[in-house]
Amino acid sequence: MIFIDTGAFLARYVAEDRLHAAAVAGWDKIGRERAAAFTSNLVLSETFTLLARRAGYAFAAERARHILDSGALTVLRPGERQDREALVLFEKFADQGVSFTDCVSFALMRHHHIKRAFAFDRHFTLAGFELWPDPR
Repeated sequence: MIFIDTGAFLARYVAEDRLHAAAVAGWDKIGRERAAAFTSNLVLSETFTLLARRAGYAFAAERARHILDSGALTVLRPGERQDREALVLFEKFADQGVSFTDCVSFALMRHHHIKRAFAFDRHFTLAGFELWPDPR
């Protein structure tokens, strides 16, 4: 099981992104391994908004439609419990600049026992999760 963060989506779809090659390789590996892949509605919201700003609204909408229609991902949605847990984490990691979206991701990952994140930021390791692919 793996949780997909915004950075993995953006780097996959924006060819000029410095992490594009790593993202494409990661997505290919997930596909080959048929890994159970998860994300959240907040991550998708962040992804589609940032894609629209970087590559245009038509491109972002096309990617959004593809992601939502593909069935390849399970989209997790926080309940009040995860929102409250995220708020505690948001306060805990305030000095690290962790976004509320990331904190919701952490709460969802804990709730669903997901230990790995396809992400390119260190915030997931701060919360005790394994970054994939390994950045070392």
